[in-house]
Amino acid sequence: MDLNLSSSLTQVLLVEDESQVGHARRVVQKLAADSGFDPNDAARAALVTTELTSNLLKHAGRGELHVRVLPYGAVKGIELLAIDRGPGFDLQNCLTDGFSTGGTQGIGMGAVDRQSEVFDVFADDRGAVMLARLYPRGSKIVDYRFGVSQHSLHNDPACGDIWHLSVKDSRISALIIDGLGHGEDAQDAARAGERAFAVEPFAMPSVLMDDMHRAMCGSRGGAGALAQYDGHNGRLQFAGIGNIGATLITADKSRGLASHPGILGAQFRKAQTFDFTECQGQLLVMYSDGLQSRWNLNSYPGLIYRHPAVIAAVLHRDFCRGRDDVTVLVVPLETANG
Repeated sequence: MDLNLSSSLTQVLLVEDESQVGHARRVVQKLAADSGFDPNDAARAALVTTELTSNLLKHAGRGELHVRVLPYGAVKGIELLAIDRGPGFDLQNCLTDGFSTGGTQGIGMGAVDRQSEVFDVFADDRGAVMLARLYPRGSKIVDYRFGVSQHSLHNDPACGDIWHLSVKDSRISALIIDGLGHGEDAQDAARAGERAFAVEPFAMPSVLMDDMHRAMCGSRGGAGALAQYDGHNGRLQFAGIGNIGATLITADKSRGLASHPGILGAQFRKAQTFDFTECQGQLLVMYSDGLQSRWNLNSYPGLIYRHPAVIAAVLHRDFCRGRDDVTVLVVPLETANG
């Protein structure tokens, strides 16, 4: 599988009353149509949206629908995440067809599962996150298992954070750049670095850091980090400048990946590449400093086994600082096939 996936901001739709259920349905149906879905597939996305948002009102009283375009090329996918801080719900009931969440057709979460190409859920006493990913049927798009939550400060259309994920066979190269500050100048700085990275994303990390530094000279500058993983040997290489956080996680432990002080586009000592072996089966989480660093997936029993998009959404919900752009990128490190 060869992929190049890059920044797509999360659109946040508040769901606090029935009128916002209809608004969310219309927004998603139009977004699906604009993304290459035919009328039947766009209506399918609208139906899933209605059930997810009505479920928020029924079981939590309020919540948010996070909507994202999945950037797979000319024909795109749609990602929907229903997020709440409610007391939880009976998941088995909700997965049963005919169980109405109030004001809907009673198709049940089980039917939402069938209507979506990807479906997953995590719920505890802090709230719930439900994921649905949809693609045009017949498009032959193969969903890639990763998660990202990218938000600009105050829903500004310009975001100073960028992320980029390149996949080539069993190799992965993941990047986050946080342009200094926020707004258009920060976005311009980050995108300059991303363009340099995207030319050859599997070059040596130290070389890529130098390339991004040169590309960002004359801009506001920023922090940046990249991780490269090879599924054939389980090796991960990491290099970072500034305050981009990164962690490797297993079911029973985690280890942070160290960045060096400095500013890409301004000044830093030569980037050092750190090597980590036997990383297969671990979870890579990278994040900008819009996310608090004191989180631990072990405090969410079972979350590590959920879809990476659900993990990213839970971390954003519970640890977003709320005073800067924020990006969380979650990538499972799989073993090569064959």
